[in-house]
Amino acid sequence: MSDPKRSLRLGVAGPVGTGKSSLIATICRAMSEELSIGVITNDIYTDEDARFLRSAGVLPAERIRAVETGACPHTAIRDDVTTNLLAVEDLEADFAPLDLVLVESGGDNLTATFSPALVDAQIFVLDVAGGGDVARKGGPGIARADLLVINKIDLAPHVDVDVDLMVADATAAREGGPVLALSRKQQHTIDELSAWVRSMVALHRAGSHTPQDPGPMAPHFHADEDGDGGFFHTHDEEPDAVPHRH
Repeated sequence: MSDPKRSLRLGVAGPVGTGKSSLIATICRAMSEELSIGVITNDIYTDEDARFLRSAGVLPAERIRAVETGACPHTAIRDDVTTNLLAVEDLEADFAPLDLVLVESGGDNLTATFSPALVDAQIFVLDVAGGGDVARKGGPGIARADLLVINKIDLAPHVDVDVDLMVADATAAREGGPVLALSRKQQHTIDELSAWVRSMVALHRAGSHTPQDPGPMAPHFHADEDGDGGFFHTHDEEPDAVPHRH
């Protein structure tokens, strides 16, 4: 069960380009006068996402901190969460009491999930530009995150996506779990997102929310930076196992 004496820690994951940073900015703009918020971003070698959020002015710059993972983006949110956990705890100590800490994963694939040792709840983000059928592909993030967001729905007419059908497919993939169609240009969708975050904070404060583990990431392939080969990663390797290279 989550600890109601500290902030609600909310993870935001999803593939590259789906709008994770934009979603976090939207939450901060909509709720920063209501909630005391901090943000942790994850990138492999840069602090680009943190710089984007600071430049957008969604929170005071010192409340937005970057973790440079130096490895696969999901490693620091799933396999060894120490660096992220320390960053969250430092942020909570510096700005106590915080109501909400948003932890953004580095852009990853459809299998990415947070460890429940790091976050209390998870949002998984897709966008219409990824294709109307992407929700049907499933995966632990899509199926079992606390909320699935289908983002950038204002772009749907330009990419020939039926938003209602995509939401229906996503709801089926999640066996009825909550799905939110979102556009930062449509206020009623922002209001729905804010209401969901507000409800999660309330559950956390009441001590009645239990973090759920969406399950291990599926096996997946990591390409080398030069595109010449890579390795297959399973997340169930022994500590000294050597990844199988191609």
